[in-house]
Amino acid sequence: MKCNFDEIIPRRGTNSYKWDTTKEENVLPMWVADMDFRAAPVIVEALRRRVEHGIFGYASVPDTYYEAIINWFDRRHAWQIEKEWIIYTTGVVPALSAIIKALTSPQDKVLVQTPVYNCFFSSIRNNGCEVITNPLIYRDGTYQIDFSDLEKKSADPSMKFLLLCNPHNPVGRVWTKRELNRIGEICLRNDVWVIADEIHCELVYPGYIYTPFASISPEFLMRSVTCVSPSKAFNLAGLQIANIVCANADLRIKIDKAININEVCDVNPFGIEALIAAYNEGKEWLEELKYYLWINYNYLKAYFSENLPQFPVTMLEGTYLVWVDCSVLKRSSIEIVHTLLAEEKLQVNNGSLYGKNGEGFIRINIACPRQVLIEGLNRLKRVLISHIG
Repeated sequence: MKCNFDEIIPRRGTNSYKWDTTKEENVLPMWVADMDFRAAPVIVEALRRRVEHGIFGYASVPDTYYEAIINWFDRRHAWQIEKEWIIYTTGVVPALSAIIKALTSPQDKVLVQTPVYNCFFSSIRNNGCEVITNPLIYRDGTYQIDFSDLEKKSADPSMKFLLLCNPHNPVGRVWTKRELNRIGEICLRNDVWVIADEIHCELVYPGYIYTPFASISPEFLMRSVTCVSPSKAFNLAGLQIANIVCANADLRIKIDKAININEVCDVNPFGIEALIAAYNEGKEWLEELKYYLWINYNYLKAYFSENLPQFPVTMLEGTYLVWVDCSVLKRSSIEIVHTLLAEEKLQVNNGSLYGKNGEGFIRINIACPRQVLIEGLNRLKRVLISHIG
């Protein structure tokens, strides 16, 4: 590998949300979803050139920005996006909120497939809508969609949208084309639109294929809105750059208005340059990253099998967020997380954050050098073993 993902880069004292939120010493954060790796050298070099210019005024988005997005999704995912479909914004969460604001009315219902990314709940509720859950089915170490429940709840006349997470955070599923097709057919039959959060789309492992929901059929394309960003795959979250892809012109006008009303219509020059460099020149770095993360996951899985067999590890098809079943402890997720922090200064996410059926689980971020991962696993083992039975 050309890139040294084993390098341990100190992040404490850099105003890192992940590392500097707690002021306690020796806390090991394996929670919030950013990576402890330097960005690809091509991105760092692009940002260096921009910094050396020395003037950081308001930025306009050039044609090369749109071309980078269009070419990337065409090359990697066989999805032909047109320039006018793209609306840039500061992040996927602001994008989701603006889309819901634009396309719903207060008291409308929005479906989510739990356990799911916690900001889905706030984006829906903050816009006066009601969260309705289509709980995923946990079986044999992985999750499936409850299509009967989805059909039933989609039939409610007040149901306006399904907020789809593809790939899914936190359960690590990469939905198959067949599953997505079935979701889309149910939504079409019931006049439910789809908002697809596809921010983790590049982080898919061997044997699995990411399919953009909107790429499956013209009907799905015109009845959906997709949110994407290079931030997860290229570790650029702090640069605040994301895109909404909407082929439906009527919807796009409404979304663009909401983006402007919410004042998330301007992006910074560093985000623009980073996206262009990532999509035009970052492929090799990304492939090496995915290989490293896959090895990290397999190391973790083997570690649990040998040392913590009572704690099932969910199969990871995509993302770098591992979902672990701690129900054997018969304690709440919040209690487990508090105990890990108090006894071993290990910081992970509690499963109940992602919905009621996340209770008893924890989420672990494995996007870190392997020695850091090993240290985190050792801390985890000391706590979990001491609290069994």
